[in-house]
Amino acid sequence: MNAEEARQYPAEDCLLWSYRLDGEGGGRQQGRHAEGNEGAPGFDWFHLRSDEPASISWMQEMNLDPHVIEALSAEETRPRMAQLADGILVNLRGVNRNPGADPEDMIAIRLWFNRDMIVTARRRDRRLLSVEDVRALIDRGRGPRTTGEFVASLLEHLAARIGDVVDDIDEALSTIESHLGDDSLRPAVHDLLDARRQIAAIRRYLAPQREALSELVRSRTDLLSAENIIDLQNQTDRIMLFVEDLDLARERTLMLQGDLQNRLAEQQNARMYLLSIVAAIFLPLSFLTGVFGMNVAGLPGMEDPNAFGILALAMLVLTLALVGFMRWKKWL
Repeated sequence: MNAEEARQYPAEDCLLWSYRLDGEGGGRQQGRHAEGNEGAPGFDWFHLRSDEPASISWMQEMNLDPHVIEALSAEETRPRMAQLADGILVNLRGVNRNPGADPEDMIAIRLWFNRDMIVTARRRDRRLLSVEDVRALIDRGRGPRTTGEFVASLLEHLAARIGDVVDDIDEALSTIESHLGDDSLRPAVHDLLDARRQIAAIRRYLAPQREALSELVRSRTDLLSAENIIDLQNQTDRIMLFVEDLDLARERTLMLQGDLQNRLAEQQNARMYLLSIVAAIFLPLSFLTGVFGMNVAGLPGMEDPNAFGILALAMLVLTLALVGFMRWKKWL
């Protein structure tokens, strides 16, 4: 979409909220362009819906660099860090903790900041609770005081929610392990497949996110204070720990899958063995009933009224003899 097409839509459609942070932890909501803040302490925060047509027009009105506009409005992103224009761009992913959503459906948050302004962007219907956590801190007067502290605070909330999901996966695997001795293994197989899917989906973005954060820490930009760098390094270490935990969880799923396959094979072999025993017992009985059931002349006992009882008794004796033989051979 070009600029002329974007101007056909009102900019308010793309702006979720706008804050003027006072540099002391508090802030107030403001208009779309933050007029009248020249020379005042603090910085501005704008949160956008990047897939709204008016977002491009709004960012152009804010005199953002074309490369920044392109990065913030990209349809698909992966975690990365880049220095663009006079600021820093960071693409991140957070777990989806919205009610009824799958946590592994990770939500992209695009962030560009310099010393005086932060612009965050997300897609329509991709609400990220970690961003709203930062907003809640600002409303309570306990928000970030600088743009660098804002980035560190957002990362802290992202990491906390990712950690909750990693803990849930670990607990789910422990539950699967505790149910391996159950007679029915089908629920465990289904739960294991869900766990493997979650691990693969989350790790897909956490590994590059770890690298992006490491680049941000190594950038040594003057937009980040020494305290900010320490906080970012701590969050990077947490992300690295989560990646290692997911790698360990993936190994556990492989071992659990092998164990489940062995137990399913044992159950199937036990059932086949039981069927074989039953077939071995009834095979000679079926032979006898087949022979004496032939409708031909000359069969013994056809004129004897006691023949059926004798045959039934013989079959019973044969059955007991077969069972006794199998128990003696320890087949039963």
